[in-house]
Amino acid sequence: MAYRVLSSRIVPPSNKLSRRFIFVFTLSLSFTYLCYSVLFCSGTVMPRLHGFEEHGCVRVESAGAKKLLQKAPFCAAESAQPGPGAAITRGEAAGAARNQSSRRAAGQSARTDAARSKAGNATSAQRYGNKKLPNALIVGVKKGGTRAVLEFIRIHPDVRAVGTEPHFFDRNYDKGLDWYRGLMPRTLESQITMEKTPSYFVTREAPRRIASMSRETKLIVVVRNPVTRAISDYTQTLSKKPDIPTFEELAFKNRSQGLVDTSWNAIRIGMYILHLENWLQYFRLSQIHFVSGERLITDPAGELGRVQDFLGLKRIITDKHFYFNRTKGFPCLKKPESSSLPRCLGKSKGRTHVQIDQEVIEQLQDFYRPFNMKFYEMVGHDFRWD
Repeated sequence: MAYRVLSSRIVPPSNKLSRRFIFVFTLSLSFTYLCYSVLFCSGTVMPRLHGFEEHGCVRVESAGAKKLLQKAPFCAAESAQPGPGAAITRGEAAGAARNQSSRRAAGQSARTDAARSKAGNATSAQRYGNKKLPNALIVGVKKGGTRAVLEFIRIHPDVRAVGTEPHFFDRNYDKGLDWYRGLMPRTLESQITMEKTPSYFVTREAPRRIASMSRETKLIVVVRNPVTRAISDYTQTLSKKPDIPTFEELAFKNRSQGLVDTSWNAIRIGMYILHLENWLQYFRLSQIHFVSGERLITDPAGELGRVQDFLGLKRIITDKHFYFNRTKGFPCLKKPESSSLPRCLGKSKGRTHVQIDQEVIEQLQDFYRPFNMKFYEMVGHDFRWD
């Protein structure tokens, strides 16, 4: 159509040579314009890159092409800046655009996932709480009644406790506090986290290690007549190792002279004052609560009431939670609403002690008496073991 218009206005129809020239000239201009548009200025054909490419321009090495690009002000301005060296091909430009788009999408996705994860963790923490290092520890003593105290106190709604003994501060300290925290149950801010490991009380390094975790930790020690405790300790060992020597053989270096073997662990544990002195190097006496193992049997609600006071808890555990099991000779928890059975301690609790000669018992009572008196004086309470 352009050919017809131009030919009718510029030259007479009779001049065939002129018509051919105008046709070729018009066709050349059209083709040149089309090539320019397709190669340099089409955003749909050539993906746009940062800098030159955001205006539909690319870097080229041809001198003629550079002159042509410099006619566009945005291309000329960009071409004046030093390039990275090598020319960018169409494939590289498309790849760079895809990579940039992918990075943006990945970044946005990562931020979205992080936000969702944070929100999810916050919701989980509000519902189920977090794992925290313990606020209180039952640190002793073995065969004193520590399992009973743990099972009784953990029915309080503001107490969460580890069921098994972690033995972190005596056997597993090299595993680190993160490992220890991982053993703890999830607790809300208003709840207390507890664990019990009776061997802590007689482990020399335990007070220092616990203090390094927190000097505000509350400590519970369940104590019992050291003679009765030693016999109970021996009875438990005998049930596992029937071929061990007799109690008398282990307890004395020379029975006729009344020389007690303090290297035997069953005897040494009951020398409470010696172990307590080690603890008082790191903790105030007010941070340590002593539970009577004897009264725990005869008056469990009273003892648990004092434990709740010590932990700063409301007295929820009362007489209504206990009944005395005459078969075991030990108090049990009354059945909760969700269970058809009462909750008693395991078969190993309340087992019958081996029979020990009364003279042996009296010799051990004489041995422990001075240690007991110092212990009473230190803690400000007479446990009446003599």
